[in-house]
Amino acid sequence: MDEKFLEQASALEQARRDDALQAAQRSLQGKGKARCEDCSEPIPRERRKAAPNAIRCIACQTIFEKRKGTRS
Repeated sequence: MDEKFLEQASALEQARRDDALQAAQRSLQGKGKARCEDCSEPIPRERRKAAPNAIRCIACQTIFEKRKGTRS
């Protein structure tokens, strides 16, 4: 294999990693809420620590994801 090809492949792989990291950081920058957007119950402190951008309690988030057909 050509050394230049390997350098280009390595640079592309690093760029993809950097893009993925930046996307993850952007998604975590959202400001969460103290109360659930759907049921207005307080979002437990442990959930807010684990997911600082949470806007729903776990129960409402589960329902939301089932309606959307996704799980994360």
